[in-house]
Amino acid sequence: MAKNELTLREKRAETDLTVIAVVTLAVLAVYLAFQPVFTSFARDRNLPVLLRTAGMACMQFGIAGLGITIVSLLRKEELFSYGLRREGALRSIILSALMFLPHLAFLFAAGRLKGYFPFQFVWTTNEVLAGPFPVKLTGMLITVAAWGFFEGYNYAVISEIVNKRYPVRNRFLNWGAILCAVICILIHGVIGVTPADFIETATVFLIIYGMLIVKEYTGNAWGCVFVFIFLWNAF
Repeated sequence: MAKNELTLREKRAETDLTVIAVVTLAVLAVYLAFQPVFTSFARDRNLPVLLRTAGMACMQFGIAGLGITIVSLLRKEELFSYGLRREGALRSIILSALMFLPHLAFLFAAGRLKGYFPFQFVWTTNEVLAGPFPVKLTGMLITVAAWGFFEGYNYAVISEIVNKRYPVRNRFLNWGAILCAVICILIHGVIGVTPADFIETATVFLIIYGMLIVKEYTGNAWGCVFVFIFLWNAF
């Protein structure tokens, strides 16, 4: 077999990555093309808050979740088979949370720490929490699913597929973790030219890279989900 000939496992992974990339980029392109429309929709208080939350959650899921869902359906795999299990969950959560500490220290040193409030940067969170109990419960379940669970798990799945396509022996030269960290930085616009910008970028890189290395080490993806539900967008 020639060195450059892909194994069946690598071919499947390459196809899966192509599907995820096409779906994600297509949804992202729609969002960017009609961003003023989506922004106006999300902030229009004349519309029911649950409608706006669900609408924006669909867009969020399209960017972080739809691709891996389609791949799971095409492969007839269990969507939650990429490390969502009990064994090693606590260790995964603790180690992944530790990866967030440098970013927390940066926010504190930069005077940008706003206090702990999960999903405070999601536009509809305050309105949802100000509503009656059914609105609170439904709205927060939608928010947690779209901006928390699926975004965190999306990185875990993509990282594992990347590592199937580009396997390496060195645990820390993890192409999946590196690629996902770069994607996160680009999507969330954590880029700048000042020393503070470089430090922030480095701490964000460490969050994503670190939690995915933890996922590889523990075999458990709950740490990734925990970070995006309880820490990301919470300070």
